[in-house]
Amino acid sequence: MEPVRTIVGRAAPLPRANIDTDQIIPKQFLKRVERSGFGEFLFYDWARDEEGEFDPSFILNRPEYANAVVLVTGPNFGSGSSREHAPWSLQDWGLRAIIAPSFADIFRSNCTKIGLLPVVLDDEEVTVLTRIASDPSNEVTVDLEAQTVMAPGFTASFEIDAFTKHCLLNGLDEIALTLEHGDEIAAFELGRPPFKPVTT
Repeated sequence: MEPVRTIVGRAAPLPRANIDTDQIIPKQFLKRVERSGFGEFLFYDWARDEEGEFDPSFILNRPEYANAVVLVTGPNFGSGSSREHAPWSLQDWGLRAIIAPSFADIFRSNCTKIGLLPVVLDDEEVTVLTRIASDPSNEVTVDLEAQTVMAPGFTASFEIDAFTKHCLLNGLDEIALTLEHGDEIAAFELGRPPFKPVTT
């Protein structure tokens, strides 16, 4: 995965609480096994009308937010089922960070495994940042190394555990973490008794 260091760009405000994974990516779009191609179905029931046409009033359909890289949203984001497709669809749409007062635990874990940065700020900070993001001329900067979020007239710090931060900064998913120990794994395999099956 790509390293995550500093994210700079437009932030889209979506101030709704308890947005669950079925709202992020409805179940009828979960037939793909690869991680790509889900962005067009992001928030499908909110982004489209009854005829399936794009609703121009939905925040991510508005042209001024077409290139947003940050989503500012409400508490308990990503609740519901543990489907990995939810962070896949957010990332595939073009988002690189989600800022909320709280996240569902499994959703947050699924985000960090693909390089989508979940940032927890307190309710008051998210309220102020939502107001700032409501003006699309404002840019937001999320600095993972410094653990800060900055916007015009706004600075806030966020917490992230050291291991997750290390993985994101260095672009290490679970496979890459395993490959960091390639020499030790190879040495172990060479020392296996010959009567045991060979692994490749």
